[in-house]
Amino acid sequence: MCGIVAYVGERPCTNLLYQGLRKLEYRGYDSAGLSVLADGSIEVVRAVGNMDSLEQALEGNGNAGARLGLGHTRWATHGRPSVENAHPHTDCSGKISIVLNGIIENYAELKEDLSREGHQFTSETDAEVVAHLIEKHYGGDLLEAVRLTYSDVTGHFAFCAIHGDHPQMIAGARKECPLLIGVGKGEVFIASAIPAFLSETRDVIVVGDEELFVATPDEVQVLDLEKRQLDRETTRVNWDVDAAEKGGYETFMRKEIFEQPDALVDTMSGRLPDSGQVDLEEMLIPDDVLAGIDKIYIIACGTSFHAGMVGRYVLENWARVAVELDIASEFRYREPVLSPSTLVVGISQSGETADTLAAMRQARRMGAKVLAITNIMGSQATRDADGVIYTRAGLEIGVAATKTHLAQIAAIDLLALKLAQVRGSLDRDQVREIAAELKTIPGLLGEYLKDETATHEIAKRYFKQPFFLYLGRGVGLPVCLEGALKLKEISYIPTEAYAAGEMKHGPIALLEKGSPVVVVATDGHVYEKVISNIEEVRAREAAVIAVATEGNEGIKAYSEDVMFVPKTSEMLSPLVSVAPLQLLAYHIARLKGCNVDQPRNLAKTVTVE
Repeated sequence: MCGIVAYVGERPCTNLLYQGLRKLEYRGYDSAGLSVLADGSIEVVRAVGNMDSLEQALEGNGNAGARLGLGHTRWATHGRPSVENAHPHTDCSGKISIVLNGIIENYAELKEDLSREGHQFTSETDAEVVAHLIEKHYGGDLLEAVRLTYSDVTGHFAFCAIHGDHPQMIAGARKECPLLIGVGKGEVFIASAIPAFLSETRDVIVVGDEELFVATPDEVQVLDLEKRQLDRETTRVNWDVDAAEKGGYETFMRKEIFEQPDALVDTMSGRLPDSGQVDLEEMLIPDDVLAGIDKIYIIACGTSFHAGMVGRYVLENWARVAVELDIASEFRYREPVLSPSTLVVGISQSGETADTLAAMRQARRMGAKVLAITNIMGSQATRDADGVIYTRAGLEIGVAATKTHLAQIAAIDLLALKLAQVRGSLDRDQVREIAAELKTIPGLLGEYLKDETATHEIAKRYFKQPFFLYLGRGVGLPVCLEGALKLKEISYIPTEAYAAGEMKHGPIALLEKGSPVVVVATDGHVYEKVISNIEEVRAREAAVIAVATEGNEGIKAYSEDVMFVPKTSEMLSPLVSVAPLQLLAYHIARLKGCNVDQPRNLAKTVTVE
């Protein structure tokens, strides 16, 4: 991933593709490139860094008059950011070029097979196998080669392909990743997001899941996997450019909340095979080393710290290993007891958080193994660690983290399962059962996000309140802490969050009649304890807003308002129960007229102490 642009028509396309990629910069990327076809020859230009680097690489390009081409901005998933790993990729002959978003899960075995057949690879990416598969299957019909390639690969992806023998044709396919076609007069644009071509055309055709397409300057065909043509209407888009970058959402934060199911899919993709065995080979810490770990420290800041708190519960529950959790800025100024059998897990969305980096370096100096969980390939955290788990959440523009938080929890769940697997604390069937449930979470969350009416109505009733209290127990505690942080960050309402059992040790003094108290009361072994805490709150005439598991009608007797979430096992509940608290904070902030994407005094990445 991250951004695709393609063009076929009568105009010179190099600048059109370049400007289209510029419009996709908001999606985030670490490299970019173009391939254009002129006089039967494909020329590829790629660069690491921002679009200015690609612009410099394009200077003096000899194919400025090309009228067919592909462009791509890459957010690295397989292979470091480099010119060789940047898209577009070509086949052995140089006559085929492709760009791809998503992940090819079975690329390693395909690459091995293709290499045995004589194909020469020039990158570390999963995407390059698609170019070689099209080469393998090509017999004069580009669309058929694309169709056969689609049948060979597994994963979630969208790709476009061009061939030197077809100077007016682009073919491609989609599985789960977005792909849109912009239709102009005598020209066609293809992109992963509408902003790439919005300034050129507003007439759009959507390529559906598990569908193929072929485009020439005068015709677009969308087909099923048997190459039967499908009726597909053109839709007129009336967004302005700013709304287009947000995918039609009113803010980036809202867009990112609704991207969370996709972020979970990307983070888990290829790491939970049907066998139930967790595949974290890219982590680079051998199984025998993991099996010998006798203590884990999790170090992080802010929202990442709350993800780490969820991690403490799942690691202790599944892997049966002792876990300590520390705010990175505190860890670095004390003398923790570390050894070669200690694993220190540093969590940072950006991979550049100053306190977390300093703590990771300290741990490494003291002889511990260090693992980074981050969203940014090539960030400093990846260089300061022995191993890495990437969250693959894509760019997050909103300062208040949402999808990256959920992806961090998913990554820690994967780590916990991997440790349970190598330590033997869960048997194969138990690992398989948890893995199977993890795979259902994106679908459950996606369904939940289709209706936010209840949360919006609750926000309307309470947005003028001067103070909120959040309570939770067990895995509900980090959820309530994160929910309270979101409310503070974007609405500026003073908010306290506590372990529910601590309420009577001080925080209960803050309550008065009508005080809103948000309680995470999802199903679990501490549920009855949470109900007892709710009773204490209600005795002070406070107003209880409960987050509860779907089907628990009894909770209504103990609360003024309820936000129901899908039913999951207890340890996986944070993957769904944080969403209503994100939405509650979001709606309250919007009702108060706050800028949710850029809250005051906050920065997306804290790179100083």
